[in-house]
Amino acid sequence: WEDLLINDVIHLNLNGNANPLSPQMKKLDRIIRKKEEIKHKLGELNGWIFENDCLKRNFEFSNFRDAMSFLVRISFEADQRDHHPEIFNCYNRVSLSLNTHDAGGKVTEKDFSLASAIDDIK
Repeated sequence: WEDLLINDVIHLNLNGNANPLSPQMKKLDRIIRKKEEIKHKLGELNGWIFENDCLKRNFEFSNFRDAMSFLVRISFEADQRDHHPEIFNCYNRVSLSLNTHDAGGKVTEKDFSLASAIDDIK
């Protein structure tokens, strides 16, 4: 069960027809269960931690405008991946939490992919 794939996740195409996940999307939806693998993947990221079945990171900016600009850039990356983080913003601080709802709230490759893209923004 270490390499469990989420096969029952269905995405809708633009016509509203249900399509099973592509092989590439199934790979991204693989739940990461081994602590060693999570620890290794965290080492490839900048400042992320694993806590309560989520990848988490806090950011601080010089002002509110910079924090909001960062959030807008994240929105493009998240939407492109059809993967949306939990976001908290207060003035110049942003806190992000990533897990995959379609995988029962567990961390998947999809979370690490988005975290890496967010690292590239910051």
